Amino acid sequence: MQAMLVYLNGEVVPLGEARISPEDRAFLFADGIYEALLARRGRLLFWAEHERRLRQGIAALRLPFDQPAELRAAADELLRRNDLLGGDALVYLQVSRGAAPRAHAFPQPPVPATRYVTTKAWPGHPPGLLAEGAATATVADLRWARCDIKSIALLPNVLAQQEAKEAGAHEALFVRDG
Repeated sequence: MQAMLVYLNGEVVPLGEARISPEDRAFLFADGIYEALLARRGRLLFWAEHERRLRQGIAALRLPFDQPAELRAAADELLRRNDLLGGDALVYLQVSRGAAPRAHAFPQPPVPATRYVTTKAWPGHPPGLLAEGAATATVADLRWARCDIKSIALLPNVLAQQEAKEAGAHEALFVRDG
């Protein structure tokens, strides 16, 4: 059986050979964006909508990358080379600010973005789910509110420090309720 191939920074390589720097800002700060989408028989579903959200995320985070077409071409190639043209597949795309020495503010000068794409067979929803529905639970949206946890998801810190730097300040200070 052939090893699953992935796309990393312009190259298609076996998953086991893909290497990302430990200084990559996705690893250090969660400083990046992703999209996950389905492909049916080799055709990306709702690509225009995913590309629009991808472009919005790239612009919002000011990532040094503006070529979503590169990621689409990589996804198309991986679907073909991973023999996923006959059924449904999950496509995962990720773009980070790249690898640079650890500092919250954006690297200066900017470094190349890390681009990663992977594909895998998707078995579909569990039997009966679409016809019968599924139980769901509502939970409080705490994604950026849990500052008591020293999570590596430091994207809010990155954006705040960059804002402070651009305002001529040394540091950003988070405030809540005044």
